[in-house]
Amino acid sequence: MLGWFGGARPLQCVALLLALTAPALAQDQAAVHGGPVRALAVAPEGGSLASAGFDQSVIFWDLASGRARAVVRWHGGAVNALAPLADGAVVSGGEDGRIAVWSREGRLERTLLGHNGPIAGLAARDGVIASASWDGTVRVWAPDGRARVLEGHQGNVNAIVFRADGVPMSAGFDGTVRAWRADRLGEVTAAFGLPQNALAALPDGGLAVGGVDGTVRVIAPTGTVREVLTLGRPVVALAVNGSGTLLAAGSLGGSVAILALPEGRLLHTLEGPGTPVWSAAFDSDGRTLWTGGADRRVRRWDALAGRALGPAGEVEQAALPDGLDPHGARVFRACAACHALTPEGGNMAGPTLHGLFGRRMGSVPGYAYSERLARRDIVWTPETVADLFTRGPDVVTPGTTMPVQRLESAEDMEALLRFLEHATR
Repeated sequence: MLGWFGGARPLQCVALLLALTAPALAQDQAAVHGGPVRALAVAPEGGSLASAGFDQSVIFWDLASGRARAVVRWHGGAVNALAPLADGAVVSGGEDGRIAVWSREGRLERTLLGHNGPIAGLAARDGVIASASWDGTVRVWAPDGRARVLEGHQGNVNAIVFRADGVPMSAGFDGTVRAWRADRLGEVTAAFGLPQNALAALPDGGLAVGGVDGTVRVIAPTGTVREVLTLGRPVVALAVNGSGTLLAAGSLGGSVAILALPEGRLLHTLEGPGTPVWSAAFDSDGRTLWTGGADRRVRRWDALAGRALGPAGEVEQAALPDGLDPHGARVFRACAACHALTPEGGNMAGPTLHGLFGRRMGSVPGYAYSERLARRDIVWTPETVADLFTRGPDVVTPGTTMPVQRLESAEDMEALLRFLEHATR
């Protein structure tokens, strides 16, 4: 989780398309976020996934179709944490210190306010939500929205989980893992002397913890600690499957280690493009692993077999009609998960782009626009589209739910405009 660098905020990646050469295992996977993917949440029953990132957006995915069902922006900064709720809803926490509860369709249902620093971790159990913040506190939110403020960590609190017995457990920059039992609030379960960034609760009542020293440790229910893996870079993401047989550890080095539990044996190392892996979550089948990282991609893996699978948001590319720019088509892949080009494609998470040039923004029938886009004070032309991706949607159309994306390459911009001019007719 956040905090391994002593409180400095990582720079947001705002390039729309990154030129990364991935090893063979990491297939060419469509980019969907406008910045690093910071958090993931899988519905308990499977079938749906939410991702969030430095582009301030939360994307709700329909895994059966590989399409985005909704893209929402509400947080005033990076979205650092997600947690699934039992009914398929999702709770998000941001750099702005605010927490939001979303329906499975992406509707904002309620907010939880009170933290005075960025939210770094979230957990949910039986309607209760726990949050970890850089304001040095843990908060436990009852279903009615009331919160208990728990203090004890010295500095940033980077991770929070519910132990198998329901006790909230946290890890922080002070190197401690603490238990928040009603009778012994903030009791130190383990202390490592170096910042701890990530936690995962094991079904047997134990915990996995990952730290700035690149070490993954398992804390047994009895309190004994053993090291199971040492990586060359800080561990910033941990995930365990439902049966407690597989543990995934993501690092700033860009790889994900898959460990067999309880013995802690290394099964596979999933190699990506070499950029930090910020988030990981197992699907309900116990072997499918989702990861998100600095390359803006949500990747899907068979963790048991150690191989890459197709990603969320990957839209199969049909043969291009004559006259369409192949370079522009590659750039457009970052948009294809949310926007159709033809009238038959209809509205998706974003409105159809058919007939884009010459129409006013916010004017496609049947699409629920954000308030800013509904003003219809911009006509889409090559010049206004170029401005949108030069200054960014957050500047040109503040308040939009569109992920924050900017296109820095002049060649990519020209190719995208050539492609859109023909493909949206």
